[in-house]
Amino acid sequence: MSAMSDDRFVLDDSLAIRLAEEFGTPLYVVSEEAFRSRLRRYRKAFSAAYPATRLSYASKANSILAVLRIAHDEGFDIDVASEGELRAALLAGVPASDCHLHGNAKTEREIDFALEQGIGEILVDNFRELDRLAARNLGATKLMLRLAPGVDPKTHRAISTGQADTKFGFNIADGSAEKAVEICFEKRLPLHGFHCHVGSQLLDPEAQRAGGAQIASFAIEMEQKHGFVAELLNVGGGLGVRYLADYQPMQVDEYCQLIVDAVLSHLGDRRPTLAQEPGRSMIAEAGVTLYRVEVIKEVPTMRGRKRYVVVDGGLSDNPRSAMYEAKYEVRSINGAGGPATCTISGKHCETDTLFADIDLPGDLKEGHLIQVLCTGAYNASMASNYNRYPRPACVLIGLDGEPMLIQRRENWDEVFSSQVLPD
Repeated sequence: MSAMSDDRFVLDDSLAIRLAEEFGTPLYVVSEEAFRSRLRRYRKAFSAAYPATRLSYASKANSILAVLRIAHDEGFDIDVASEGELRAALLAGVPASDCHLHGNAKTEREIDFALEQGIGEILVDNFRELDRLAARNLGATKLMLRLAPGVDPKTHRAISTGQADTKFGFNIADGSAEKAVEICFEKRLPLHGFHCHVGSQLLDPEAQRAGGAQIASFAIEMEQKHGFVAELLNVGGGLGVRYLADYQPMQVDEYCQLIVDAVLSHLGDRRPTLAQEPGRSMIAEAGVTLYRVEVIKEVPTMRGRKRYVVVDGGLSDNPRSAMYEAKYEVRSINGAGGPATCTISGKHCETDTLFADIDLPGDLKEGHLIQVLCTGAYNASMASNYNRYPRPACVLIGLDGEPMLIQRRENWDEVFSSQVLPD
């Protein structure tokens, strides 16, 4: 297995300083060129491995409208996991027919809104949802059954979704998935095929291979037992990215070929459309976050002293460190001295450790800038107003190299706009 080349987007110092002065910090920055090149690379690799393919961008990774528009411009459908993400896609100019609705607890409101808009596909998660859909006019909307293939991936427990005890989908092993197929037949629902997603940030592709084999085997079994011929098999997303320089995700072409081979080897002469839903692997490495150093302090420990570098952001703009023990590569913009180990923390009223045991220049000073690589995915989309901090702005570096604002920093009126103070 060869590793993916390290072509992460990195801001040069002069542009980083300019952006911080013009737009403030914390600041999300996305490279249009880096994002588009990843989208195109994935499309080329998947179609080279198998001619009948479909790709969707998983909008939960980053649902800023400009990001969604670029993904759709590059030929990707848009996967949405809520009414809000569907509304974002619609505002970005994406037709509902090019959107696919996920979710393990879709409300009647979400289902009705999606159907009113003409959603292209609904990925059905549970029996209650099947009942709700059977009572509605689905129009041209097609249904996919999300399956739990019983595959436990090597990733953080919080982003593992394919194991037998997952909350997502119909379990294959206990017969739930087959029962769902039977219900679709009984209620004449427009079943189109099957879907699975084993987890995210997969650096070991074995789980994805196993998930593809499982979904293909189930499709053949349903054809043999019930006469249902799946037109589409969707193996989800999950390819890992290079959060640290020594992470070694697979090359995209090898990864796509592995998935295709795993599925086709269990399909006999059947050749359905194959689909994937990359999100993180499309946008993560195309983005960075800029912070300004506010405080540097040393504190005593049992073994000596510990150096804290406190920045002007933290938990509210990057919760992944706290939630997933996520690691990132951090680079200094201003400092140039020899390395000194420090812990970078945020300014929130928590421990708020962002990055522990990071080597940064020893001459780093308060007021200097740092950039955190590979933050294009799940940082902006998971940002909050914790401690009443406004959500950061996001800047897109256009193909001409010039920055353009695609998400402005929240102002105080917006932070408090939903509040109601009773008399």
